[in-house]
Amino acid sequence: MADELQTRTDTTLADIAAAPDGEALEALRVAALGKKGWVSALLKTLGGMTPEQRQSEGPKIQAVRAAVADAIAARKAAIDAAELDARLANETLDLTLPAPETPRGSVHPVSQVMDELAEIFADLGFAVKTGPEIEDDWHNFTALNMAESHPARAMHDTFYFPDTDAEGRKMLLRTHTSPVQIRSMMAEGAPIRIIAPGRVYRSDSDATHTPMFHQIEGLVIDRDIHLGHLKWTLETFLKAFFETDDIVLRLRPSYFPFTEPSVEVDVGFAVNDAGKRTLGGSGDAPGHGWMELLGSGMVNRRVIEFAGLDADKYQGFAFGVGVDRLAMLKYGMDDLRAFFDGDNRWLAHYGFNPLAQPTLSAGVGERA
Repeated sequence: MADELQTRTDTTLADIAAAPDGEALEALRVAALGKKGWVSALLKTLGGMTPEQRQSEGPKIQAVRAAVADAIAARKAAIDAAELDARLANETLDLTLPAPETPRGSVHPVSQVMDELAEIFADLGFAVKTGPEIEDDWHNFTALNMAESHPARAMHDTFYFPDTDAEGRKMLLRTHTSPVQIRSMMAEGAPIRIIAPGRVYRSDSDATHTPMFHQIEGLVIDRDIHLGHLKWTLETFLKAFFETDDIVLRLRPSYFPFTEPSVEVDVGFAVNDAGKRTLGGSGDAPGHGWMELLGSGMVNRRVIEFAGLDADKYQGFAFGVGVDRLAMLKYGMDDLRAFFDGDNRWLAHYGFNPLAQPTLSAGVGERA
């Protein structure tokens, strides 16, 4: 038995040492150590032996298994090294050839504009807050003064989920980033000064609307806040964003359930010789007009109460604007759908250098 085991072991080790390639080596491994291999068969015989026999024969069989496994590993390393040497000997690189052009990505205009907005509002003391895109009905509507039967809900074409949360609230894709304002007030209290950029969803699609778009909303809650603070903040923001001091705003009375009073904000524009609108100047001057840009207003006291704050002590303002629309106005794009087509030609034309971070000192819109 011992002589037969030694002979078979020596033969297997010799075959392994002479294996010409990985395929032949794998066949030898399966024949010896596979489920039906001869070494595996010997290991299975240990179960039928007496304790004395196992104590005598077990170490011998285990030693054979270890010797075969070590030989296979060593031969495999040698075969791999020989194959690599052969590849290195045959594959060459001509260093005299010019280096191929390295593909370079670009920052999407929406991401660029969000960075610009964050830079501007950070300088005004605003913090950036985010929240879930899958929201519940209470944060998205009820806490913003839109009860179940409130007609303002018809203003939002909402994507609802069939399930509810643990509290029985309907789940939906948020229609605005206003729920972030509610969550921030509930978590941090007042005073608070934040912007909430992010993706929002409504069932709408044409050249100027998509089912998913980007929005940024701002919120200030403090003592003695009034409409003048809102107007100054928006003027300062728009002058920095469009990089011109020639910005004239017009506030028109409007209605939003979460603000009272509510105002639509128009900005003056002129039409150049090419028929394009350029922001600047009074909209009432000859050859000028007014362009609706964003909605805003003083936060409704019911919204402040829903957030758990004392509406007799605190008041504030809020505003919201479409990030995609700001990008279109600033950088001359005319079709919102192109933002989501993934066309590399469009991205190469309108994209931004990822190394050129927007800064107020250098100009937030510099492409560098």
